[in-house]
Amino acid sequence: MAGTAGTPGTPRVLRAMNDRAALDLLLEHGPLSRTRIGKLTGLSKPTASQLLARLEASGLVLATGTSEGRPGPNAQLYEVNPAAAYAAGLDVSPERILAAVADATGRTVGSYELPTPEKRPTQPVVRQVTDALDGAVKAAGLARDDVHRLVIGTPGAFDPNTGRLRYASHLPGWHSPTLLDELAAALPMPVEYENDVNLVAVAEQRLGAARGHGDFVLLWNEGGLGAALVLGSRLHRGWTGGAGEVGFLPVPGAPLVRQVSKAGSGGFQELAGSQALPALARELGVDDIPSGPYAEVAAALVARATEADDGPHRRLLETYATNLATGLASLVSVLDPELVVLSGASLTSGGETLRALVQAELAELAAPRPRLVIGDVREHPVLRGALESALATTRDEVFDTLTLR
Repeated sequence: MAGTAGTPGTPRVLRAMNDRAALDLLLEHGPLSRTRIGKLTGLSKPTASQLLARLEASGLVLATGTSEGRPGPNAQLYEVNPAAAYAAGLDVSPERILAAVADATGRTVGSYELPTPEKRPTQPVVRQVTDALDGAVKAAGLARDDVHRLVIGTPGAFDPNTGRLRYASHLPGWHSPTLLDELAAALPMPVEYENDVNLVAVAEQRLGAARGHGDFVLLWNEGGLGAALVLGSRLHRGWTGGAGEVGFLPVPGAPLVRQVSKAGSGGFQELAGSQALPALARELGVDDIPSGPYAEVAAALVARATEADDGPHRRLLETYATNLATGLASLVSVLDPELVVLSGASLTSGGETLRALVQAELAELAAPRPRLVIGDVREHPVLRGALESALATTRDEVFDTLTLR
């Protein structure tokens, strides 16, 4: 911050640093009194009062209620002004687009779901995106121009070298070489694009099981099998955006498939992906396999298997754990992460029982010993990650602009 505002240590820069520290504390803790802000920042009461007056005058902070239940007079409480900024996120899948708008505090204020079931969409992707966004904006009681930033999460990733979507052939209409330019022309706010599993990792790092961890792997298993890699507290995307596309990773026990990007099969996903679980269950003698989309069937099978002490269901869970650990062993052997987060319904439905089995298997297959945990962000984690990503940049821009005036 100091590099953009003048000489480090000048009163203006120090004020801006204190203002931003107070805003971050209000975001973390919720409403705080002047005294509490002073204690948390180490500022004197007069300095804390001046700080809050500046933030209130700039529209970043609101006075809201008073503290109660403590000895002495009630203290005025302050909070981040929710209307100081708005950000939006989209979670794109072949079946639907989920859209949401969040205020500056992170609270979702509007959401919308746009079904997109056609294999050959009748509406252009740009129209789908704007319709989904406008639905969420309308639900929030806002206008499109009120949104400061949009983050779109998709399967695969947009190659930064070509601007084209890769690793997601099942997403119809999203592979046009001019798509990013068309979206930029249609939308009034800056737009960013991120792999959907990477956004789940963002959500877990900011809100869930990976809080406080700068080096971790997130393994996702739901509609597809993939991973997100966070190294030094930053997402590692790779040269073409394809880091973490572990579904194609060659592993023992799965057929070696060449030209996997064209075949769309082979590797780790054939061994442990959601689509492999129904066939594995039949092979092991499970005869009560539910019907429905394979991701839902897989999650139901895993959940049911955790309740069995022996028999086909228990063999299914143990085999699934071994298959998962087989692929994870390659990842942790190369990356040696501090933590592995298991996310997606085909993993979280196994709970602690599955986690412990995978942990034990991994300990025998790889030299590193990362701790395995179950992901905490269960409700629309891709969308939540998109909102968190959009909010982080939006807050930096809005907060810094107003505190450095």
